Amino acid sequence: MSEQFSRTELLIGSDGMEKLQKARVAVFGVGGVGGYVVEALARSGVGTLDIIDADKVCLSNLNRQIIATHKTIGEYKVDAAKERILDINPRAVVNAHRCFYLPETAEQFDFTQYDYVVDAIDTVTGKIELVMQAKRANTPIISSMGAGNKMDPTAFRVTDIYKTNVCPLAKVMRRELKKRGINKLKVVYSEEKPLVPMAGGECQQEDASMDNVREGSPRRQTPGSNAFVPSVVGLIIAGEVIKDIIAG
Repeated sequence: MSEQFSRTELLIGSDGMEKLQKARVAVFGVGGVGGYVVEALARSGVGTLDIIDADKVCLSNLNRQIIATHKTIGEYKVDAAKERILDINPRAVVNAHRCFYLPETAEQFDFTQYDYVVDAIDTVTGKIELVMQAKRANTPIISSMGAGNKMDPTAFRVTDIYKTNVCPLAKVMRRELKKRGINKLKVVYSEEKPLVPMAGGECQQEDASMDNVREGSPRRQTPGSNAFVPSVVGLIIAGEVIKDIIAG
């Protein structure tokens, strides 16, 4: 293994590094949470990354999204992320998809190709479809619950969806997945009660997991967010993905 990953190899060994290099991970949503997932996976030596998002970088992304700089404003997020990944690891294979994942676009993706799927999108319909497709393909998936309107990065937990509490998005997901016969799903969620954002609006191209989202309904209010909550969620998710791939 190259010197670039030598510090990681000291922890997981050459066999672990080989598993990461051979792995293909799909990250759906490349914003506040997903951007940090992609960053950590790339720096850990994951060989192939599929990144899926239709948004462009806008000014309000600068406060929390790792791919957002004044230089990347106006670029598609997947294009900015791909350039960043290849600058970190030129040997990586990056498949960038400029689209939103919804039931209508699900047929564009073959989940049997992936070793792991990360759900970092914010619509309930899309999240449910991701879970259903991953389960059909027997592909591991981890899902981000609400990261918006939170201030405590220490309140996040990794657990099964049916063991969550407090989080409004997790509540909706529990109900909808139960209807569909899904009896387990690894998630990252916060035990912090979401804050009520102050009045104001901004760029609507946001993809941090929303706490006020409801299936089939538009967003009612732009959530508040910061630099230190979505990033923590993304890094927790990346750590879970890496540990699971190595253990597999």
